[in-house]
Amino acid sequence: MTESSYLVFPNIDPVIFSIGPLSVRWYGMMYLVGFIAAYMLAQKRLSQTNWSREQLSDLLFWSFVGVILGGRIGYVLFYQFGMFLEDPTYLFRIWTGGMSFHGGLLGVLVALAWQAKRMNATFLQIGDFVAPLVPIGLGAGRIGNFLNAELWGRTTDVPWAIIFPGAGEQPRHPSQLYEFALEGVVLFAILWLYSARPRPTGSVGGLFLLGYGSFRFIVEYFREPDQHIGLYSMGLSQGQLLCIPMILSGLGLIAWAYNYRPVKQEK
Repeated sequence: MTESSYLVFPNIDPVIFSIGPLSVRWYGMMYLVGFIAAYMLAQKRLSQTNWSREQLSDLLFWSFVGVILGGRIGYVLFYQFGMFLEDPTYLFRIWTGGMSFHGGLLGVLVALAWQAKRMNATFLQIGDFVAPLVPIGLGAGRIGNFLNAELWGRTTDVPWAIIFPGAGEQPRHPSQLYEFALEGVVLFAILWLYSARPRPTGSVGGLFLLGYGSFRFIVEYFREPDQHIGLYSMGLSQGQLLCIPMILSGLGLIAWAYNYRPVKQEK
């Protein structure tokens, strides 16, 4: 196929609108969409718990804070550690962009552990409640990546390949949309349906770790590796290496939940 046969990414302004010095960007809007959707879904499941609406709001708020702080810190440590060593203030330059899912996950886990004590619940109970809410935010974030024309895929000649601005003239996989479909839509459907019935405590969270880790590992084969990192041995990317502990932890948590934990009772 000739270059003209492929889709060319449209010129989308990353800024939706500006009011004075304040600019609303697509990526930030996607974070807001994910948070609102998570809150609405959580409201539907609140009747399955003995928590108040105030406790739920606190849980989701601090989880969101964990996503932002953990995502930024994780990106700097996992992907830009050299730059951080050269200039530690780079950590605070959030306007330059750069977020890591794996760092955001660690930030959320810290927030959940803290909130579990305040809500008189176990860490695994909190994790099982939050896990089905996460994929819709992940999917929204990947749409934000696509609209920003960032984190594009590897070069390819598939009919749906896209020529992205800033990525050269070669067509590439729209890997952001692959991640939206798998990490967002499919993972949400799996977790929401699975958690609709009583399950052993910890198994829902374990399924999230296993599902996300597996889907992300697969999509990384279509996503362009970070230029300054490249690929490691066996052709694995940094993202795939970070997914391996997730997959193993998810398998271990599910096995532990079904072997040592009773099935949750309906309330």
